[in-house]
Amino acid sequence: MSMRIQKGFSLVPALFLIIVLAGLGAAAVRISVVQQQTVVLGMQSARAFSAARSGLEWAAYDALNNGSCGSGSLSYSEGGLAGFSVNTTCSSTSHTEGALTVNVYTINAFAWSGAYGQPDYVSRRISMTVTDAS
Repeated sequence: MSMRIQKGFSLVPALFLIIVLAGLGAAAVRISVVQQQTVVLGMQSARAFSAARSGLEWAAYDALNNGSCGSGSLSYSEGGLAGFSVNTTCSSTSHTEGALTVNVYTINAFAWSGAYGQPDYVSRRISMTVTDAS
């Protein structure tokens, strides 16, 4: 009687192990990519907020020093805000308090970078109210 040697039995567990390890590797790579995108968009969000805040300060300076309350646009091309654009709008009301007339300015700023609908698009909208009262 001769003994039959089984061949190919270890192939099934080996293939199973390879498939499981490949799946775990693909999941780890995907998680890493998503984490990097989250960090980048978080930084872009902070930059958009800074650009909008800069637009508010620019419009507030114009309103308080020049009495000019209107719409304006800024495009940043240098420094940390390069690539961002800002649109500002301003409305004012006048109030009489005793012998003084006080102007109150409401300023809105919308800052963005990229094209809407694209993965790198980011925007922020903020507003502030300032007055020329002493």
